[in-house]
Amino acid sequence: MRLYLQNLPGSAEPPRYVQIVLEQDLLGGWTLYRETGHQGGKATLRREQFLERDAAISAFEKARDAQLKRGFRVMFAQGLEGPYGR
Repeated sequence: MRLYLQNLPGSAEPPRYVQIVLEQDLLGGWTLYRETGHQGGKATLRREQFLERDAAISAFEKARDAQLKRGFRVMFAQGLEGPYGR
């Protein structure tokens, strides 16, 4: 699953973005990646490991919901069932 979210800045600075990716690894575990930064600038990448699919999806949804509350809008979604994965 992959979500790309972006907010629209009120000034001359480039927009901020958040990319949330959930992938299954070769051993059956799950990895949640969260990348944040300014468009065209430096980015920060965080990674979390999960053994259970349900825990990984719950963390993905929690990260998504937190960014939507902060005013980010979904620009791209891949591999989700329905709007925003709900």
